[in-house]
Amino acid sequence: MRQHPIRKMIEKRKKGIFCALPSYCSANELVIEAILEEAGRQDDLVLIEATANQVNQYGGYTGMQASDFVDYIYDIAQKVHFDKERIVLGGDHLGPLVWSGEPEEEAMEKAECLVRSFVKAGFSKIHLDTSMRLGSDSADCWPDTDKIAERGVRLYQACEEAYQALLQTDPQAVEPIYVIGSEVPIPGGGQEQKADIEVTSPADFEETIRSYTKAFEKRGLTDAWNHIGAVVVQPGVEFSDSGVCSYDRVKAHELCLAVRQYPDLVMEGHSTDYQGARLLREMARDGVGILKVGPALTFSLREALFSLHKIEKEVIPPGKKDSDFINVLEKVMLEKAENWKKHYHGNEQELFLARKYSFSDRCRYYLGEPPVKESIRCLFDNLDQTDIPLNMLCQYMPVQYKRVRDGIVRKEARALAKDAVVNIMYDYEYATKENWQMEYR
Repeated sequence: MRQHPIRKMIEKRKKGIFCALPSYCSANELVIEAILEEAGRQDDLVLIEATANQVNQYGGYTGMQASDFVDYIYDIAQKVHFDKERIVLGGDHLGPLVWSGEPEEEAMEKAECLVRSFVKAGFSKIHLDTSMRLGSDSADCWPDTDKIAERGVRLYQACEEAYQALLQTDPQAVEPIYVIGSEVPIPGGGQEQKADIEVTSPADFEETIRSYTKAFEKRGLTDAWNHIGAVVVQPGVEFSDSGVCSYDRVKAHELCLAVRQYPDLVMEGHSTDYQGARLLREMARDGVGILKVGPALTFSLREALFSLHKIEKEVIPPGKKDSDFINVLEKVMLEKAENWKKHYHGNEQELFLARKYSFSDRCRYYLGEPPVKESIRCLFDNLDQTDIPLNMLCQYMPVQYKRVRDGIVRKEARALAKDAVVNIMYDYEYATKENWQMEYR
């Protein structure tokens, strides 16, 4: 049986060898291409995750079920000549998140179906998230840790049953490794600006361990902890529309000491977007072995597309139709407001700015919409046919200008957009690899 890459990482850390893993959470084609191409340059494996609202048995906002997402990722890997055996697929926030408004039994039945579909499709890193309030829970208080653990263990058992079924058709299937937790940040960042985020206390972390141990024992799952690799905690990082709460290792110190008492576990850090290379590296050294990033990837891609559109408007020949990318994106977001309406707040001007520039990047839900995709295609075609002057590239995309100048990146619109994503990856590679050097920043 092949050892899971996350388990290998944990074993190295137990021996005093520094290492950690970035977890890239995105379903965007350009982002995935950039991730795989960069991993290929580094001769590395890559962990890519899909969230329950992106991908589920009803299609999610991408329209894909778990098996569709696997095919989608592998098709991109083939396109960019990346070995699919070096891809680790993870399921993020798997649980009743999407159906949290429904009564417990209905929501949990759908959650069981969800996690089984991920395991059967070949996802081997499974984040079981039952930290949310369900429709039948009291509206006055959050579910206690015992209830969260009880629901999480129910999903764990469903996953294990699905894995045993998978072995019947694929005897070489990698055994899943699980991530649990009771203090799980919401997907996609917070909705409110907070000056300070409360770090998970050692007592609350220990309570999570005790509750899961009790729930495992209640179901007779005596070896379950052998399959758990990480616990989601709040190390004090978060982001909102316009702000970032940065990691403070002093405030996280007591939590980190508590987790070290469990050498077979690492912390999984959510919402690490926008932290920067130095703080990410501190997190990894302090015990956050899995660093998740999602919105920052598409935020950087959106920045690049905006910059390319501004260049396009400057250089496009008279009479030639431009992509109108920025306006097309805005129009589609207004027509289909359900993916940002509950997340952005304020007057019309504030909403207008949030739709474009929010760190929570609800734009990512719209980059796959047909009118937006066609606009991006037109943008790339126009720029590649017209040629981008270096001085204008320097004005609008100074980081990419340096890499084009130095022969690292091709001066093609698609390559420039993807390089903006790679620029975010550099922070995570620096944070998780002992000898990785950052250049051309």
